[in-house]
Amino acid sequence: MDFDSEIDHCSLRILPNTVKMAPNIKDGTDLNGVLFEDDASTPDMALARAPIQHADSHPRQLVWRNIILFAYLHVAALYGAYLFLFSAKWQTDIFAYILYVMSGLGITAGAHRLWAHKSYKAKWPLRVILIIFNTMAFQDSAIDWARDHRMHHKYSETDADPHNATRGFFFSHIGWLLVRKHPDLKKKGKGLDLSDLYDDPILRFQKKYYLILMPLACFVMPTVIPVYCWGESWLNAFFVAALFRYTFILNVTWLVNSAAHKWGHKPYDSSIKPSENISVSVFALGEGFHNYHHTFPWDYKTAELGNNRLNFTTNFINFFSKIGWAYDMKTVSDEIVKNRVKRTGDGSHHLWGWGDKDHAKEEVAAAIRINPKDE
Repeated sequence: MDFDSEIDHCSLRILPNTVKMAPNIKDGTDLNGVLFEDDASTPDMALARAPIQHADSHPRQLVWRNIILFAYLHVAALYGAYLFLFSAKWQTDIFAYILYVMSGLGITAGAHRLWAHKSYKAKWPLRVILIIFNTMAFQDSAIDWARDHRMHHKYSETDADPHNATRGFFFSHIGWLLVRKHPDLKKKGKGLDLSDLYDDPILRFQKKYYLILMPLACFVMPTVIPVYCWGESWLNAFFVAALFRYTFILNVTWLVNSAAHKWGHKPYDSSIKPSENISVSVFALGEGFHNYHHTFPWDYKTAELGNNRLNFTTNFINFFSKIGWAYDMKTVSDEIVKNRVKRTGDGSHHLWGWGDKDHAKEEVAAAIRINPKDE
């Protein structure tokens, strides 16, 4: 199925093949990665220099409260996984899966693609849905999540990156939440522009009442509904639909920071750690096409293929674009992608399609063509 047939063309904004440096970015020397399209300074949407990967020897100050809480959470989640398989009612298992998808979308379609990257716009009914999903996910308020993620892109793989993958798999997965923030992160974070986030009354409301809304959405509601709607036990409801589901989506999100920064191909930019990791995409609702995403972070698809069946979040956004709730989705032209692949990719990019100049003649001759009609 052709991508163009799936989306209203009026909703898309194809980025131009030339850009200018944003006036508030100085000369770009502070940046180690692009966040928005106007951060780029080359025709194929890159920085003028290759990114630098760096981690200093700053001593890590452990936060024991977080260590104890996360240790308990994971032990409880293991017990919840056992109950999920051997004790809970099938309705509870399905309910937990639905909550996993909903809370996941609150991160992927909401905090990530909409609010952190502004890769598309959403009318208030969709923003309300996404903020409810996001609160259910309990990964800080959407404003705070977007703030950390913008730092991750602007200063990727440096000490100003909250989960700097240069420090290793464990640190980028969960370790960054178990230690005090690096001074460089605090220093450069003060200059980050978050005015667009605070201008949204829905985001301000969530942040103001987060400590009330989050427990209700993440723990109380998932526990109460199974008990009163289909007679589940309190034990099963709490440990399966609340703790196991919550811990699972946490680790899925963290895998984007860790596994997708360590394993996979780099067809778009071989100079960075983020990679194309299909396994992560399966669980993270399409967020594992990470080499593409860090190369073109403002693309609402976070992947080159807009109709990829593994990219559930893109399909979610496309659905709401058809009813007019999502609009102004930004994407990147084939020309820019091709140019970038040729210049900075690792050579693993697939063929562009039938007729590609690199398509082996023997493959063309051996191909089976149904109802061919050559022009």
